[in-house]
Formats: sequence, C-alpha cells, structure tokens
Amino acid sequence: MKLKCLGCHALTRLVYLSAAYSPHLVDIALMPIGLHNEPLKLRVQLQQEIDGAVSKGYDAIVLAYGLCGQATAGLVARDIPLVIPRAHDCITLFLGSRERYQAEFEREPGTYWYVQDYIERREGKGTSLSIGAGLDTNMDEVYEEYVAKYGKENADYLMEVMGAWQQHYKRAVYIDMGVGDGQPVAAATQSEATRRGWNFEQIEGNLILIRQLLGGEWGTDFLVVQPGERIAMAYGDDVVHSVPILLK
Repeated sequence: MKLKCLGCHALTRLVYLSAAYSPHLVDIALMPIGLHNEPLKLRVQLQQEIDGAVSKGYDAIVLAYGLCGQATAGLVARDIPLVIPRAHDCITLFLGSRERYQAEFEREPGTYWYVQDYIERREGKGTSLSIGAGLDTNMDEVYEEYVAKYGKENADYLMEVMGAWQQHYKRAVYIDMGVGDGQPVAAATQSEATRRGWNFEQIEGNLILIRQLLGGEWGTDFLVVQPGERIAMAYGDDVVHSVPILLK
C-alpha cells in the first residue's frame, strides 16, 4: 500500500522508525506540538492535509494521534479511508495499549508524562516541559489575563482552583522508547520531579501501536473511517467511532 501518515512532532523518531520497518510506502507529514493547545486549529490543519491528499494515489491516511482534546473528532475521510488508534492521547501510543495506560492511571492518577521527542521538539517557553496541561505557565500572566476577562473576584477563584488541581500531581514518569539517547531528558525529568516534590519513575515504552498503524495491521485497536464518514468521540472503551458526515 501507499500510505500518508499525519502525526505530531512528539512522535518524530517513532514514526520515522516505524515507517522504515513498514512493508508499505509511507509519506510522512508532522504537525507542530504547540497545536495541541489549539485543538480547533489542529483539526483544521489536519483536514487540510487530508483534503490535499485526494487523488494522490494513497490507499489510506493514518493518523499518529489520539483524540487529543477532540482535535481529531470531526475529521472527514474523503476518497480513501482514515485510520486512527483508539486512544485518548499520545500516552497510549507511547505505552503500547489502552489497558496499560489505564493500569498506570489507576496506580497513580496524578502523573505527568515525559517523552524525549516531545521535550526536545517543544516550541518556545510557553510549551510545558511535560505532556499535559502547562504547569510551567507564567501564573502571573495567567492571573492578569483572568482579571481582564473575568474580574478580580473570579480570577482569584480560578487561581485557587488551579492551585488545588496542581497539588494532585505526585509522580513524574519518563517513558523510554529505546530510540535515541534519552538519558539527558530522563535526567531533566528527574530534576523536574525533585523541584516539584514528586516521585520519579522511568518506564519502558512500547512501539507496537505505532508499528501496527504504519504497517497496515489495523485490528481492534484502530478505527478505520470509510470515505463519507467522520471521526466522532465514543463514550466507552472504543474511544472513537465513525458516523456519516451528514449526521449531526
């Protein structure tokens, strides 16, 4: 097959390595990590890439993404199928299964995740060091923005809620994907954990979902969206499902 892979820079090494092992011809286009902070903008850019692949001889477009804040919900398959992992976010792709992600969440829900490509390729100081909401955001700037938008009383309340939310995090985990020298990133993760008073762990990642995605092995861990259908969020273990584009 000839495949078009649309993915995030957070998976750069993993996507190119998996493409190299794929029995199929794979063209790759990667999106900036910062677009995760703007899901609607990311969705528009992904749809533009999908539309641009029409009549280009591809057999399918594979998405190295999860739902990612519903950025991929609403994407429409045009003349060829879209294939997406059944994953809420890229942590599932790094760990290799929804089951393993769920087990880690149950063991310690207050976890921040760190991966080599994400940290090395994040854009600018405004992007958090870890995968998740931005704990490294300048809180003074956030407070001033809230005051301007919502007034001082509401801004004070929102900052209090944010502070309580941050206190729920207890663990920093570096996922070692075994591709490239990740030890400097692991050391940075450990330093970050020490600074925040969190426990630090290093665990092995698993490339299986990305390998299967680019290898055309689309079993039950993947959704295949047929032409004329769009991706929609599913409330359950399936994570995503497809619906006709005319269905609202």
